[in-house]
Amino acid sequence: RNHLHAAGHICILKDALMFQSPAEVANLTSTDKFDAALAIHLYKGGRLLQGSRIPFGIIFGGTDVNEDVKCEEKCRVMGAVLEEARFAVAFTMKMKELAAAKWPDARKKIYVQTQGIKTTPSETFDWYRFLQNAGIPPDTDSLHLFLLICGLRRVKDPLYLVDVFSDWHRKDPRVHLGIIGPAVDPLFMSEVKEKVNRSPGVHLLQEMPQDDLHAAMKRCFAVVNSSISEGMSAAILEAMDLEIPVLARNIPGNAAIIQHKETGFLFSDPQEFVVLSKSLMNDPIMEREIVTRAKDYVKKHHSWESERKVYQILILRL
Repeated sequence: RNHLHAAGHICILKDALMFQSPAEVANLTSTDKFDAALAIHLYKGGRLLQGSRIPFGIIFGGTDVNEDVKCEEKCRVMGAVLEEARFAVAFTMKMKELAAAKWPDARKKIYVQTQGIKTTPSETFDWYRFLQNAGIPPDTDSLHLFLLICGLRRVKDPLYLVDVFSDWHRKDPRVHLGIIGPAVDPLFMSEVKEKVNRSPGVHLLQEMPQDDLHAAMKRCFAVVNSSISEGMSAAILEAMDLEIPVLARNIPGNAAIIQHKETGFLFSDPQEFVVLSKSLMNDPIMEREIVTRAKDYVKKHHSWESERKVYQILILRL
């Protein structure tokens, strides 16, 4: 939205969950005289623009191309949406190839643009109060807080590491896992709460503004990603930009941006996560080298300015 505002467009952000059908979106765009639309996620956002009276573009979310294509009905809808869209944006070449293999006629309208990253840690963030609110002992000299940042839904699998982390915490009380993010799925949220309440060393943290979240990331030991499927994780890229080590589940979306033991760590099971975490804790020189390379990678491949230019050009196609 910032990119489009900077080019002089008026941009209104709406959550796809607010709408039940394309007719509701058509009503909104007619009433408020919109000129164009940009949907995130080919199914969740795109299906609401089917038959739209205004031109639109699509940004793939990741789960659309990786997971939703497995459902015949969703796949049919997404193909129809892609046919109508003026352009589509994939975060990686692999994502573009997956979409083009499924919908060959759309290949020429799919552009690859990585996510641009800009971190803005708050200067006034109170780390001690944050730990206090989370129920974490604020003995910061020996504390090793791992942060798992994600929308709380099943595809993000926030409970994947809980048992093994809790066992590790019992043996080493310095290590804590904080899970933080919006409750996307209220039913699943209650499952997460119940599990976390029974797991020493694991904490469900209050959602917070992005500036404060970036400041908290800067003070934590590492950022974790345990998703089953991922498009391109902004949290991973933000951690890299903030020079915080990243440990991520070894799935295509994560492997596309992390080089194992070069710019971060990829784990294939919870036990490997603990082994890699311990090696990181015991080797500050390796940690320094990894976060330095990760920062360089983000500067080179995830420029916020480059992303801005691309979206400002693409929006003119609408």
